[in-house]
Amino acid sequence: MNTQPHVVIVGGGFGGLQAAKQLRKSNVRVTLVDRHNYHLFQPLLYQVATGGLSPANIATPLRAILRKQANCQVLLAEVTDFDVANNRLVLADGELTYDTLVLAAGATHSYFGNDQWAEFAPGLKTLGDATEIRRRIYLAFEAAEREPDPEARKALMTFVVVGGGPTGVELAGTLSEIAEHTLARDFRNIRPQDARIMIVEGAPHVLNHYDEALSQRAADKIRQFHIEVHTHTRVNEITADHVRMSSDGYETIVPTRTVLWGAGVQANPLGKRLAAGCGLETDRAGHIPVDEFLNVVGHKNIFAVGDIATCLDEDGKPLPGLAAVAMQQGGYVADTIAARVAGTGQSEPFKYHNKGTMATIGRAAAVVQIGKRQFCGFFAWLLWLFVHLLLIVQFQNRVLILFQWAWNYATFNRSARLITGDDHVVIVRQPNGTEATEEDSPAQPAGKLSADSGKG
Repeated sequence: MNTQPHVVIVGGGFGGLQAAKQLRKSNVRVTLVDRHNYHLFQPLLYQVATGGLSPANIATPLRAILRKQANCQVLLAEVTDFDVANNRLVLADGELTYDTLVLAAGATHSYFGNDQWAEFAPGLKTLGDATEIRRRIYLAFEAAEREPDPEARKALMTFVVVGGGPTGVELAGTLSEIAEHTLARDFRNIRPQDARIMIVEGAPHVLNHYDEALSQRAADKIRQFHIEVHTHTRVNEITADHVRMSSDGYETIVPTRTVLWGAGVQANPLGKRLAAGCGLETDRAGHIPVDEFLNVVGHKNIFAVGDIATCLDEDGKPLPGLAAVAMQQGGYVADTIAARVAGTGQSEPFKYHNKGTMATIGRAAAVVQIGKRQFCGFFAWLLWLFVHLLLIVQFQNRVLILFQWAWNYATFNRSARLITGDDHVVIVRQPNGTEATEEDSPAQPAGKLSADSGKG
């Protein structure tokens, strides 16, 4: 029987993978559990959602990453609950015991209590989300091409991005490039350049966690891409055909068929389940409280890292949900576990070293903040490209992405703009304003498009 301490890591994202890799030389058994068999590079997920990259470009099989690490096993399984008293994970199809647990399950969307909006405004956290958003974006242009009514066509070509953080800004900037360049000559009845793209943000500025001056420069650059920026604006309702929002006491209804959500996140529900097992309460966003050593409060053999944990900086403010934070936390936890096993004593409390933040805001434009230094524009975009290429796990994907980016930049082409899915796509409208169905026009196959017919 193997007597090495058993470390179980839940989640193969940035924090969990970093912890697993950094334990490779430690005298422990490592089991990495994830409900997907791949590590997803989420910072580039928006490029899959807009057709710039294929899903395989930003996802790497976990077994391929860890196959040379003899002390690590990968399990494809879904964790459903925790038996803290008996050091046991409850799986959807079994159970798993541990000596030390590291929870790094990440985050999901938050609609601030309006979960009914999810049907009309998909968020962007998974590959499934990305392909669904890609489907909606390109279907909107296809539907507009066949729509005879000018007002209905205008609504189809209106894109509302809720949230002015990095995800929202990146989506809006890429949408502008698609409309202005990628699809400019692809249609006969519409001008994709006429698309209306809006960012709706409740805070005073887009990219609000950046320095105010840099946020303002970013907003000016975004507007140069013909994107409307609506700050101090609250979304009150999202339906299949409009968004209702208010600002300064005035309410506006914007007809639209495509709403993309980038406004809020909440911790994976596993955080609340673990907190309940530990006799703790999570915050409103579902984050589980941890101490200065990233231990779940009151439990020295349980750690939580990344978006699922509440970790404060030196000023008492929560650390941002960035890949860099999760990776530093994962490495710190691995070193702490190794030190405890080796009996060399407790490490120093965790301290996040901020090496800078960055976000792309459009073609050849980005913002970068490194300490007191700020960059906005082409040079910042080059820095953004370089850093993100370095962070890609697999060398093969780095080469493929670099080539794809170069090709996209030179040609304005987005080769992965595919409308996928097996559902029938019905985009022809009846005279009464309703959408035609198969029953309405069974003898008119031109009245609807199949998502996998190749016509998209």
